[in-house]
Amino acid sequence: MDERDFFDETETRKPANLSCFHCHQSDTYEIRWVVRTKKKSPPRGADERDRARFLKAQSYMLRCDDFVQCKNIRCRKRFEISGVQSVAFI
Repeated sequence: MDERDFFDETETRKPANLSCFHCHQSDTYEIRWVVRTKKKSPPRGADERDRARFLKAQSYMLRCDDFVQCKNIRCRKRFEISGVQSVAFI
C-alpha cells in the first residue's frame, strides 16, 4: 500500500519573508505547499503492516516551490528559497 493512501492532499499558499541574493532586497513571497492530512481510518484492504504504518503516520506540509522570482523591477532574477524548510510537520 502506498503512503499517499493514508493522506488527503490539498494545496495552499503561505507568505514568507525572503531576500534576493542578487540585489539583497527583502520582500514577502507566496510559497506553494502541499498539505497532507492524515485520514481518520486506514484504507480498506490494509494488512497488519499497513495498519502499523498508518498509526505512525502524521500530517505534514511539503514545499512545492524551490525558486522564486525577485519582485524588484530592476532585478527580476530567480533565486533559490533557503531558510524555509522543505517539510514541516503539522
